[in-house]
Amino acid sequence: MTDPYRAGIDILSQTGSIQEARRNRAAEVAPDFVRTAVSFTYGEIFARPGLDLKMRELAAVAAFAALGRSTAQLRQHVEAALHLGWTKTEIIEVLIQTAAHSGVAMAIDAIADCHDLLVERDPNSTACED
Repeated sequence: MTDPYRAGIDILSQTGSIQEARRNRAAEVAPDFVRTAVSFTYGEIFARPGLDLKMRELAAVAAFAALGRSTAQLRQHVEAALHLGWTKTEIIEVLIQTAAHSGVAMAIDAIADCHDLLVERDPNSTACED
């Protein structure tokens, strides 16, 4: 049987966004909790059959955008989704889609919180102005 923690670390490394420093900081205070969180979230839930890692990351992006409470986690999952092949346009559409289910304010916050990750670097594009 595979150790869920090791499986979770492996899945995190596949996403390209492991936030090792953040996890280590939390582990200094609560090592057992961090081990349990990685084991459960990534070693068991993300490792389940039925959805590939790319789809699971998109689901996580939508969930964190809808919650509207954890910018750091939202950004981690947007980075992972980009790393796994989702386009910026696809992620923006998912964030917009959350407006229909969790509210416009949550969708705007999610897009603004990930602006630097999602902006296209096109010098000819026009941006909204205040």
